[in-house]
Amino acid sequence: MISGAAFAQTSELDGLIEAARAEPPTTVYAVTGKIVETAEAFSLKYGLQVTGKKVNESGQIDLLIREHQAGNVTGSVSLASDASVIIADLLSQGVVESWVPQDIAPHLPESARDPLVVVSDPHVWAYNSEAYEACPITNIWQLTDAEWSRRVTLMDPLDKPAYADWFNQLAEHHDAAVAAAYEANYGKPFDGAGESATQAWVKAFAANSPLIGDSSVVAEAIGAPGQEQPFFGMLSTAKFRDNESKGFKLAICTEMQPFSGWLYPGLGVIATGTPAPNTAKLFIHYLLTDEGIEAQRIDGKVPSDPRIGLPDDEPSGVGDVMDQMMVWNTASATSDIDARQDWQDIWRMSLTR
Repeated sequence: MISGAAFAQTSELDGLIEAARAEPPTTVYAVTGKIVETAEAFSLKYGLQVTGKKVNESGQIDLLIREHQAGNVTGSVSLASDASVIIADLLSQGVVESWVPQDIAPHLPESARDPLVVVSDPHVWAYNSEAYEACPITNIWQLTDAEWSRRVTLMDPLDKPAYADWFNQLAEHHDAAVAAAYEANYGKPFDGAGESATQAWVKAFAANSPLIGDSSVVAEAIGAPGQEQPFFGMLSTAKFRDNESKGFKLAICTEMQPFSGWLYPGLGVIATGTPAPNTAKLFIHYLLTDEGIEAQRIDGKVPSDPRIGLPDDEPSGVGDVMDQMMVWNTASATSDIDARQDWQDIWRMSLTR
């Protein structure tokens, strides 16, 4: 016998499907190219016409705002855009809205419900497992020492705002952990004379001449085989697929102090004013299922629903170090966006080549 709650949930989904079939074709935006095949599979499953389009974080924000202002909404769903801008600006201004399916909401962590976090994108400290038997780094403060000058790589915080926001997340919520890592590395308490431990680390790290590049440059510098002295660095676990396709030797640096990486929230929001609101909700529901998020799971994207998890053959092995990852606190999104320029200025002024 079907319970009342289960019946209501089934009815909600059936109602969305029926209503969506009366709506016009629409587009969904995401930072990953996997959105194309996801939209195709969704369209085939439900008999709808949904097109997936890969658009970077800032591009999605621009499209959402311009389409909203023009009253001509083409993109119904935005996935994994600039989380701070979405939360601090677009949600409050009514440009987008967050919706969580009734049948899935109880299974999500409370922190992933408002706004809805569909997946988290892990960015991890990584090394070359061919050149090193174990990770050569145990503490982020080592990355400020002369030994690692011009030997560390990451994406540019000036072009990748999530990295500047990561600095603010550390300062806002984990500065004591950064200070503790300093003491563990140098054997004396951190004394910044009024400066936070995070700010001191960002300055010293930037001044140690890290290699700045896009994700492909970073992955190759760390993981390409045959290097005598490969780079150490930070990158998304999605690049670990290069281990199979290109023979790279990327490996996660576990037990780093204070964290082995961080989890960036991939928000799923619906554009206000879309002519296909039920299609958008149905697509959000689809993304929250094993089938709908499969293409991203294999790249190490972590579904918010713990019932799904990561596949056994996910290349990076990040599932084994989730307890070592910094969890993003979306409650401080306004602080993240307000402080973003300050952190970028600190990085720009401290960076040496």
